[in-house]
Amino acid sequence: MLTKAVLPVAGLGTRFLPASKAIPKEMLTVVDKPVIQYVVEEAVAAGIREIVLVTHNAKRAIEDHFDVNYELESELERRGKIELLNTVRQIIPDDVRVIAVRQGQALGLGHAVLCAREVIGESPFAVLLPDVLVDQAADTAQDLRCMLERYESTGHAQIMVEAVPDQNVDQYGIADLKDSPEPGQSCPMVGLVEKPSPDQAPSNLSVVGRYILPPEIFELLAQTKPGAGNEIQLTDALDALLRTHTLEAYRMQGVTYDCGNKLGYLQATLNYAVKHPMMGKAFEALLRQQVEALS
Repeated sequence: MLTKAVLPVAGLGTRFLPASKAIPKEMLTVVDKPVIQYVVEEAVAAGIREIVLVTHNAKRAIEDHFDVNYELESELERRGKIELLNTVRQIIPDDVRVIAVRQGQALGLGHAVLCAREVIGESPFAVLLPDVLVDQAADTAQDLRCMLERYESTGHAQIMVEAVPDQNVDQYGIADLKDSPEPGQSCPMVGLVEKPSPDQAPSNLSVVGRYILPPEIFELLAQTKPGAGNEIQLTDALDALLRTHTLEAYRMQGVTYDCGNKLGYLQATLNYAVKHPMMGKAFEALLRQQVEALS
């Protein structure tokens, strides 16, 4: 049973300066929850019970968010603010463990995943990039859970992909596939092409930031030499894994928001605010007023 996930959160968040100067970018809020909490909730909903944060010494706020705050909880209880108390206590379920390991040097995503090796051990595991929010329609199966189930039934590594406009493929890692899967389905990959020109792209399916990987990836990462940006690239290790293992592209059913850039973050905020169970209708009315004022 696949129950472990790695979340690389050690990045400095330079694209969000000055907001990220003292606050980890993963702790910036989308409506009323930090971005990282949405990603952890996604993992937990898929059946993950052990979250490994690969972090940096300047990002203690992330660890603290998922820890118990006795003083706050005692004060909320003393004041009778039971609803808020329950909200704080339910950030993660009691049966979910959050573990933090340090990435001492900024040597890339592949290196960040490798830092989790001792905690993950010889188990298959998920990797979730914390900048990416996956918004799932209520009438579709959760994409991450579908990937886990596919891995458990086939033993094939899974990489989540989504369709992007053909003219934008040069902004993404693009999957080279034997066939084109339908949403909610997987198919074998031939390779990954990093930011191809539109006329040379093997498909328009971009890598999203969700992976289900076998433990063999660790040894490949340990052998991977620094590549682009003098960093150890996860993509290079995946290319090596393809020589001995089947990798499948899982085509997502949901929608992603890239909270690693300001426009994507604003798009996520608008989307989640409109859908918020308590303030969604009021926010939608406010949004309509703003649109009318601009027209």
